[in-house]
Amino acid sequence: MRVQVAIIGAGPSGLLLGQLLHKAGIDAVIVEQRSPDYVLGRIRAGIIEQITQDLLDEAGVGARMHKEGLVHHGIELCFKGARHRIDMTDLTGGKTVRVYGQTEITRDLMDARAAAGLKTVYEAAHVSLHDFDGHRPRVRYEKDGATHEIECDFIAGCDGYHGVSRASVPGSAIQTFERVYPFGWLGILSDTPPVSDELIYTHHERGFALCSMRSPTRSRHYVQVSLDEKVEDWSDDRFWDELRRRLDPEAAESLVTGPSIEKSIAPLRSFVAEPMRFGRLFLAGDAAHIVPPTGAKGLNLAASDVRYLSRALIEFYQDKTAAGIDHYSEKCLRRIWKAERFSWHMTSLLHHFPDNGSFGRKIQEAELDYLVGSRAASTALAENYVGLPFED
Repeated sequence: MRVQVAIIGAGPSGLLLGQLLHKAGIDAVIVEQRSPDYVLGRIRAGIIEQITQDLLDEAGVGARMHKEGLVHHGIELCFKGARHRIDMTDLTGGKTVRVYGQTEITRDLMDARAAAGLKTVYEAAHVSLHDFDGHRPRVRYEKDGATHEIECDFIAGCDGYHGVSRASVPGSAIQTFERVYPFGWLGILSDTPPVSDELIYTHHERGFALCSMRSPTRSRHYVQVSLDEKVEDWSDDRFWDELRRRLDPEAAESLVTGPSIEKSIAPLRSFVAEPMRFGRLFLAGDAAHIVPPTGAKGLNLAASDVRYLSRALIEFYQDKTAAGIDHYSEKCLRRIWKAERFSWHMTSLLHHFPDNGSFGRKIQEAELDYLVGSRAASTALAENYVGLPFED
């Protein structure tokens, strides 16, 4: 098979890149090691910035998002038993975010790709990347007992933290930066109404908690737990009791409980790989960076990588210039490190760190008190939460 771009990974970043390239008349194939059902079964992010919404519109898959997604104008910070609202729209000149689950975005992109008759190879085994440091990169995989090879101009590695793309880069050519946090998030998905119209981020002596949602009838809640906890030790009743303890009295009283649809524990990590281009191989999304979910940046950072990469490839084919390709890594990393900083800051501000002691908790409370009482501090949080502008 011969294509212009081979995309590794059929998650939202790979599918979005494929759709944007298709709109520009660029031939691309997507190779995915998992099944479509497995890809759709990943329960991930639900907050999308304006730039992600704009990209989905540009890709022609934004209709259901606009119909079913929930526009949010603010968030609530809860500490010392009281909630304080951050009015993002007022503080950022009218910007908002939208609640629309990553699973739904993936489904919309899958449907659009199928409707256009575009090729996606699912359940591809033993995927390997070759010769991306030259002018004729190749992707090899096994499917249905046969070995297949794709010749291409470029390879886009959109296959996540554990994928083959970053692992194919020689260790001497890449540098990684990482912080692993000493706790995780125990999350539960339930068909219950949200506690509030907006997200509640809670700092509590028992640990962080987040009340979120996917729709007016489906909620997503999290509590901070230690890394040695096991999900099977957490019954639904135990989870709801623990969440209620960490909320303010009004939210605790209005919390509607119900059986879980999904329950899991996710560790928290900050991770960046530099650079993001290796000859004709580009990393995008979780293949290049991970952020703790506290800042709601994971999916949005992946979308921003895809924006830069799609435009660079379109410029290469349509305008015969490699400028976008040459500056891809530099542009992405400036934005990534700012999002890493914000996600680290929110995580440090809101979670209970075992080694911080009583002094550390008092500093967190003072910082939160200052944040909600200072328009300048609230503006900085709001600007980062809704998404910083691109540096085009």
